[in-house]
Amino acid sequence: MRYIPHTEEDVRQMLEVIGVGSLEDLFEEIPRSVRLQRPLNLSRPLSESELLRDLRGLAALNATAETHRSFLGGGAYNHFIPAVVDQIISRSEFYTAYTPYQPEISQGTLQAIFEYQTLVCQLTGMDVANASMYDGASACAEAVLMAARATRRKRVILSAALHPEYRETVATYCRYLDVELVTVPFAPDGRTDPAALAPLLDGESAAVVVGYPNFFGAVEDLAVLAEAAHGVGARLVAAVQEPIALGLLKSPGELGADIVAGEGQSFGMPVAFGGPYLGFFAARQKDVRTMPGRLVGETLDKEGRRGFVLTLATREQHIRREKATSNICSNEGLCALMATVYLALMGKSGIREVAVQNLSKAEYAKSAIAALEGFSVPFSAPTFNEFVVEARQDAGALLGRLEGQKILGGIPLGRYFPDMSNRFLVCVTEQNGREEIDALVAALAGGEQ
Repeated sequence: MRYIPHTEEDVRQMLEVIGVGSLEDLFEEIPRSVRLQRPLNLSRPLSESELLRDLRGLAALNATAETHRSFLGGGAYNHFIPAVVDQIISRSEFYTAYTPYQPEISQGTLQAIFEYQTLVCQLTGMDVANASMYDGASACAEAVLMAARATRRKRVILSAALHPEYRETVATYCRYLDVELVTVPFAPDGRTDPAALAPLLDGESAAVVVGYPNFFGAVEDLAVLAEAAHGVGARLVAAVQEPIALGLLKSPGELGADIVAGEGQSFGMPVAFGGPYLGFFAARQKDVRTMPGRLVGETLDKEGRRGFVLTLATREQHIRREKATSNICSNEGLCALMATVYLALMGKSGIREVAVQNLSKAEYAKSAIAALEGFSVPFSAPTFNEFVVEARQDAGALLGRLEGQKILGGIPLGRYFPDMSNRFLVCVTEQNGREEIDALVAALAGGEQ
C-alpha cells in the first residue's frame, strides 16, 4: 500500500504506552494562543485514484518549461537530459547506496565518485575536486571559508555581479565567524570593475569571489582579477552557476583561479522547482587539506588490484571536531552520479556542441531583442547564454503579460537590484528553438505568436 494510516485503536495503544490521555496532551508545551483551536478544513477522504487525479490537477497549474516557452535561468537551467541518465541512477545498487564508509563493499559508489571528481578537475582545470557539496550557493560559501583558512585572513571581497543568492548564502555562513565581507561594484559593461577592486585589496584580504559567467551572464576577465588577488596573497574564487559554459570558455584554472565552486544542475539534473541540486568544488593541490567534504582516491589493495577509498574526509564525524573544515555531511552521491553519466555520455565534443548551441542561440536572441524599439542590452561585456535586457516599462509587469501568452520571458532584476526595476535577465539554452525565440521577440514587441 502507498500509505497505512493509524486506526483509532493504534492511536489509543500508543497513547497508553507513553502515558497520556489524548493527542492534545502531547502539545501542552505549546502555548494555547498559538495552537489551532478548530479542526482542519480538509475535504472528505479520497481514494487513491481520486487523490492522484487531484494532485495531477494541482501540478497542471504550475508554469514550467513543459507548459510554457521558458527563458528562465539565473542559476537553474533547462537543458536536455538523455534518458540513460535516469535509467542508470535508477539501478538499486546506486539509489540505495549511502556514504561509502566500508570500501570493501562500496567499490562501485567510490569509483563513481572518483570518476566524478576527475571530470570536475578536467572541466575546471584544477588539481583536486571533492564530493558532497549541496549546491552552488553553499559550495561558494564553503570556498570563502576555505580561503580564510588557507590564508589565515578574515577579509573577503565579493563582486556585486556575483549571484545575489550566492552572496546571501556567503553572508549567512560568515555571520558569526568574524569574517568581513566587502562588495566590489561592477563596471558599466556588467563585469567586476578591476579599478574599483585595486584599492580594496590589502594584506588582510583572504579572497576575491566572482562569477564565471557572472549573474548577468557576462564572462569575467579572470586572468586580470587573479593577478590582482595574487598580488596581495589572496585567493581567487570562481563561482560557476552555469557549468555548460566550461565546455567553451577557458577553464578557471587556466586563468589563475585558486578555488572553483559551482552548481552542477546543468549536468543531467532537472530544474525540479529548485532541487535536489549538486555543488561541485575544486582547488589547487597546495590547499587540499583545507578543503571541505570528501575526497575519494585511487589505491592498490594488498594483492595489487586497483581500488578506491575515502582518502580525505574532513568532517567532524571523521576527525576531531575542532579540526573539521565543514559540517557538510550529505553524500550527494546520486546527484554526482547523474553529472558523471551526463558528462561521460556527452564527452568533450558533446559538451562543446551544447555550449556552442547555447552561445549561438543566445546571441541570436540578444540581437533580435536589442533591435526592438523600446528595448536595449545595457551591458556590453561578452555573455554566454544569459544577458540583461532593459525596457521602458516595469519588467515585472512586462513579464507578467508574457506569462499570459505562455512565455516565461526572464527574471525581473528589481527583485535583487532596486535600481533595475526596468531590467530582466533572459536565458537561452539548446532547448529553445528559433520558433520559440521569435515568439519571445514578437511578444516583447507587443504582438503574439
